Amino acid sequence: MEHVGIVVDDLADAVAFFAELGLELQGETPVEGDWVDRIVGLEGVRAQIAMLQTPDGHGRIELAQFHAPPADGGYQQRAPANAAGIRHVAFAVEDIDAILARLRAHGAELVGELGRYKDIYRLCYVRGPAGIIVELAERID
Repeated sequence: MEHVGIVVDDLADAVAFFAELGLELQGETPVEGDWVDRIVGLEGVRAQIAMLQTPDGHGRIELAQFHAPPADGGYQQRAPANAAGIRHVAFAVEDIDAILARLRAHGAELVGELGRYKDIYRLCYVRGPAGIIVELAERID
């Protein structure tokens, strides 16, 4: 997989949120023009994108904020975890408590609660910018 694309309503906020998870900003650029319109199937696209990479270099997230055309409002920012579609992005983390505290400073909130899966993981879902659900998984040693 090359990357996962996520549309957000506040690019700077989303970049800051994912930076708290340890992702590194690779670059940010505007995109517009006929080539973009043809690829995404919209007319008059004006967007700003940011590409972030995981610290191990194996995964990337593309964040996009569209300035035009206006969205149809089809996505629900507060959709529950069992709604159809891509629901969350998962990250293996160390010190889940510290990461939760940092993400909360960016407005993230727990979807449910921090729990345990057997004696293998401490897990939780957090809702971040644009309603994005991020799963955090800390391996218990």
